[in-house]
Amino acid sequence: RGKKFFFWKVFDFRILNIPESGRAVNSWDTSNMTSTSAISRSIGSILRSLGALTESTGIAMQGSRGSPSRLSVHQTIQPFGNGKDMVPKIPREVFVAPNASVIGSVEIGAHSGVYYGAVIRADVNSVKIGKYTNIQDNVVVHVAKHNANNRSLDTIIGDNVTVGHGATLHACTIKDNAVVGMGAVVMDGAVVESNTIVGAGSLVVPNTVVKSGQVWAGRPAKYVRDVTVGEKEAIAQAAGDYARLSAVHCEENSKSFGEVELDEARRWDRRVRDPDYDVQNQVDRDPETRAMRPVGYVVSE
Repeated sequence: RGKKFFFWKVFDFRILNIPESGRAVNSWDTSNMTSTSAISRSIGSILRSLGALTESTGIAMQGSRGSPSRLSVHQTIQPFGNGKDMVPKIPREVFVAPNASVIGSVEIGAHSGVYYGAVIRADVNSVKIGKYTNIQDNVVVHVAKHNANNRSLDTIIGDNVTVGHGATLHACTIKDNAVVGMGAVVMDGAVVESNTIVGAGSLVVPNTVVKSGQVWAGRPAKYVRDVTVGEKEAIAQAAGDYARLSAVHCEENSKSFGEVELDEARRWDRRVRDPDYDVQNQVDRDPETRAMRPVGYVVSE
């Protein structure tokens, strides 16, 4: 029955783009469509169906070690419109997560990181992010073409800035060595000066200036106290730690399919094999590939 279902799935009228009697076809399927393009679409659909069948069969044959290939088709870095300035400028040293979005006139400094689920959308103005800055998971960064004060505003984020998970930065300025806590919102025209902390969940209302060396918190955010010497050191350390972490994430996400498979094989080996197994059985094993080597094998310098 499964084979019969697959057969009719492949040769379904909708997949072949051939209308059944009385069935309406979408305009994009029929507008200026030649017989050649219809055949190409049909062959493509068949090949994709065969690929899906091959994938599921391979997973079933692998048993407990089988898992689907998780390939993201999300376009993470994309220009906006036709303007030359509406193309993201991102150095090789920057980490952009596979499911983050960097759109339009965005410039990011070296050794910065844009983490999973973050959105940086510079479609009506520009976003500039400095060096060693981390934009953490699910952060939203946007700009303003017009607002209540009829002002057109970019978003500028300096060097060594930490923007916590789920924060929103809208048409504002965050200067060097600052921390914007998790879930905080910084609104249009606001300026967060250097060596400052905006507490988690805070709301910095439009045109507010958070003075250098201060801690602000609340909704709306207000001055709480001055930043301590220890907190200033922690701000710098957090930026450095995240820069190193971004480099690791960048390396992991750039691995080939073969390298990912090898990593999974190593994890499986560590999970199921007793740590003393090799010692007890006098087995020498390559630490990278986990392949067995002859006892007494010497690695050449």
